[in-house]
Amino acid sequence: MVLPADVDEVAHAHFTPAEITLFNARTKALAIARQRPGDIILGADTIVAFEGEIFGKPRDLEHAFEMLKRLNGRVHEVWSGIWLVRGVPPREVGFNEVTRVRFRTLSDSALHAYLTRIGPLDKAGAYAAQDDRGELIECVEGCFDNVVGLPMKALARALAKFA
Repeated sequence: MVLPADVDEVAHAHFTPAEITLFNARTKALAIARQRPGDIILGADTIVAFEGEIFGKPRDLEHAFEMLKRLNGRVHEVWSGIWLVRGVPPREVGFNEVTRVRFRTLSDSALHAYLTRIGPLDKAGAYAAQDDRGELIECVEGCFDNVVGLPMKALARALAKFA
């Protein structure tokens, strides 16, 4: 079951991508854990980091294009923070996963067409690895599932320890 947490996420430049994603994942998990104290709750947060900047979800299509234009033909990192919580007082554990992604170099018109096709406004970094079809992503170093949204192997290991 997916329950959205109504929380304010942080994205301050003073924090590292690891700190931002863990803080946001923990905040989300604890908000839902209060409602469901007997369940194991998973909070997750994903951001794109490039040249010291954090790319969250774009404000609009113009912002999405600006993000992809900056990432075009370059390497960036996808950071996910995962937080597991159960019970009151809570038992908690969290971890980060980071994956390096290299984009192909595309023309402005190809970037616009990509954005039209994938609907980027709910996606960190304005792209969708699960819908890419080799169009934008040239290669991935690390966990591809992390780029899609949830690092499944690391999550399975954490759940095995947590349960």
